[in-house]
Amino acid sequence: MEDETRSLRVGLGFDAHRFTRDRALVLGGVKMRETNGLEGHSDADVLTHAIMDALLGAAGMEDIGTLFPDADAAFEGADSVELLGSVIRLLRERGWRPVNVDAVVVCEEPRVAPQRRAMCKRLAAAMGLDVGDVTIRGT
Repeated sequence: MEDETRSLRVGLGFDAHRFTRDRALVLGGVKMRETNGLEGHSDADVLTHAIMDALLGAAGMEDIGTLFPDADAAFEGADSVELLGSVIRLLRERGWRPVNVDAVVVCEEPRVAPQRRAMCKRLAAAMGLDVGDVTIRGT
C-alpha cells in the first residue's frame, strides 16, 4: 500500500476456521462447494479475511474482528468481499491504496487452482485493482 506522502508498506494476514457440514465453502469470494464449508459469523471466507487483515495491518489499523465484530448481528452471514470493499473505502479515507495482493491458500482440499482466476477477478474488483495485480497461490 502506498500514497504520495508515505513510503510503501506491506501487511501480513492469516486466518483459519474449522470445517462444518452445514454451509457452503467460499474462498476469495467464490463458492467452491455447497456443503462442508467453514464455521464463522460471516461467510467464513478465510482468504478474503486474511487479505483484509493484511491491508489493515499495513495501514496500522485495527483488525477485522474489531471492525466487523462477531457479536454484531449486522455481519452474520455477510459476504466477505463486500466487507473487503468497506475496508478499501476506510483505507482510501486515510490516504492509502492497495498496489497488489499476493496470497497463499494452505489446504488439503478443495483444489484452489480451478477457481484461482475467478477468485482473482472478484478480489481485484473489490479492491479497485487490475486482475493481474492479485495473485493467489495454492494447489
